[in-house]
Amino acid sequence: MKAAEIITARTPEWKELEADIRWLSRGRRARDPIRVAQFAKRYRAACADLSLAMSMRFPISTIEYLHQLVGNAHTQLYRAETFRLKRWARRFVADIPARILRDPCTWISFILFWGLFLGAMLASYASDDFANAIAGEQSLQDVEMMYSHPMETVAFDSSRAGMTGFYLFNNAGIGLRCFASGIFLGIGSLVTLAFNAVLLGTIFGHMNRSASAENFNTFVTAHGPFELTAVVLSAAAGLRLGWAIIDTQGQSRRESLRKASPVALEVAGVATVLFLLAAYIEGFISPSTLPYEYKAAVAIISTLVLAAYVFGLGFLHSRSQP
Repeated sequence: MKAAEIITARTPEWKELEADIRWLSRGRRARDPIRVAQFAKRYRAACADLSLAMSMRFPISTIEYLHQLVGNAHTQLYRAETFRLKRWARRFVADIPARILRDPCTWISFILFWGLFLGAMLASYASDDFANAIAGEQSLQDVEMMYSHPMETVAFDSSRAGMTGFYLFNNAGIGLRCFASGIFLGIGSLVTLAFNAVLLGTIFGHMNRSASAENFNTFVTAHGPFELTAVVLSAAAGLRLGWAIIDTQGQSRRESLRKASPVALEVAGVATVLFLLAAYIEGFISPSTLPYEYKAAVAIISTLVLAAYVFGLGFLHSRSQP
């Protein structure tokens, strides 16, 4: 069969594929599944036609046309889902808080962190030996020296933007370790979370019995709720990944992990937002000259916002989800 005959015979199908591409590019929400299947079939046929055209040395204009046709069809078939603000907003205020509220991984991480944090804080407050054994005597002395004077100095005030970036980098690093280590069957997330809970609790307990207690509390109060909650959610997201490898629900481990990844990433995304807010507060409000009462008010408002998001929105929308 000659090239001209093949081109004549295949041209109607190419035109149909062009029409399918225009139809798909309109971005319809509800598409005819039969036509989508036909489009995929025509796309595969056009790929074969392009290969044949190149091997039989079709006219260069035909080869270029098929290249463009196949490229456009490929774009429609494999294009990423377009970003829709309304859809994203609904997921953020409805689906994600409901998922966080219902997910056992959230509560395992929450109980583990706050149990160890409060236990270490009380033990450190009661015993210098415990604090030195956990954090190290030299490290605790360095922390005391850091908060030995109010932090709202002129020198610090002039570098708040830079410090905000530092806090964001440091806090996000902790969250990333909590999340990424979850791939080790979730154990990595729990170990990382437990380590940070004990260390932070030890520092909090020791500092509250030191001469620098007032300066320390003045600095950490405002950003604490967002920062510590972000750490918990990062570990919960990592634990969700690890649990998907253990409990596959009859699927392959790869498929189970693939399905759990978007869920875990959404929770990690909320943690990222909280880290951003915490870094901003830590850079601009915590070291400011505002009275402690104002900083405590920021912490209370932050806590209420978190409670409204997880419990309020979560409970409201969890009843409508399977």
